[in-house]
Amino acid sequence: MDIAAYMAEVGQQARSAATAVARSTTAVRNQALLATAEALDASRSELVEANARDLAQGRDSGLDAAMLDRLELTPQRIDTMIEGLRQVASLPDPIGAITDMTYRPSGIQVGKMRVPLGVIGIIYESRPNVTVEAASLCLKSGNATILRGGSESIHSNQAIALCLAKGLAAAGLPETSVQVIKTTDRAAVGELITMPVYVDVIVPRGGKGLIERISRDARVPVIKHLDGVCHVYIDSHADPEKALKVAVNAKTHRYGTCNTMETLLVDAEIADDILPLLADAFVEKGVELRGCERTRAVLPSVKAATEADWEEEYLAPILAIRVVDGLDGAIAHINRYSSQHTDSIITENYTRARRFITEVDSSSVMVNASTRFADGFEYGLGAEIGISTDKIHARGPVGLEGLTSQKYVVFGDGHVRN
Repeated sequence: MDIAAYMAEVGQQARSAATAVARSTTAVRNQALLATAEALDASRSELVEANARDLAQGRDSGLDAAMLDRLELTPQRIDTMIEGLRQVASLPDPIGAITDMTYRPSGIQVGKMRVPLGVIGIIYESRPNVTVEAASLCLKSGNATILRGGSESIHSNQAIALCLAKGLAAAGLPETSVQVIKTTDRAAVGELITMPVYVDVIVPRGGKGLIERISRDARVPVIKHLDGVCHVYIDSHADPEKALKVAVNAKTHRYGTCNTMETLLVDAEIADDILPLLADAFVEKGVELRGCERTRAVLPSVKAATEADWEEEYLAPILAIRVVDGLDGAIAHINRYSSQHTDSIITENYTRARRFITEVDSSSVMVNASTRFADGFEYGLGAEIGISTDKIHARGPVGLEGLTSQKYVVFGDGHVRN
């Protein structure tokens, strides 16, 4: 296969389809989503068969148990994909909404209208259900999309692509509105991220290595976060019960997510009292603790933390703990080591909470809440395409609105500028 020619054809088709999707009505896009849900439901056996081929190849190639688990399409995961499509169809349509209308002294009215981005390229690994999630969000927000899944899930993704094509056709939309790349050749990724004529934005979802490569090589704007080095700071004015509950949840609810706490900061004023309680709770959950010298003075059995620990996204039952000198010390540490994903303060002091949310430079900043809430569904977005730690366009969980832009609209009645 001539990869460059193939990707150029995919890009041309996506650009053409984007025009049709952008001008389609909410009802038509919702019809496509619901028809895709019906197609998935009717194609369960084909999905399972295709997924079995991927699983068999994965085992033969030595994929570990965690990767195979992410790859598997169980009946429950197919149910979740179907329900996800229905939920996205029920979400409010952001496209065409006009806001901030104001009269200017000249008599014209000026406002902003929300519009699609155009063509969105999404690059992701392993989980085939992402194919449905990404396609549904892009379609609902009026965009065409090009999806490049991992080579390990090629058969599953192509089976899902057939269902998406049926759903689009049922609604009268071009089947090229959602295209799933048919080759596992990595050169396709290189082409996709360097086609600004056809692609308006790239969203990478995967490991740090993948995202670093995309960010480095792309000639198309990228919405991304590299990693999730998230912090919880327990202030001296914290309620100990709340602090214990939030910190344990932030770390142990799930270990392998980007919004899991990786570093716990504790005010020196309360370290002697609260660290033993925290250590008991984490050890009971099987979490390995690594601490600074001041932490180890209170908890001698804790492993010594190194400089690298403060920058580490463990994605595992490992936690770094540092004792800091009050709020100033916590903010300084977070702004030095945080990946600007999600950081939380536990305190009953309103003034300190306000300082924390003002001065911590992260995409989500919380007060008395677990970092695990940094999620599109929990934020009321319905679903998310990913998390962005960038500062331009979209920041934090990226839902439907994050997949759109705005343009100015002006209304006059024969007005001319004097």
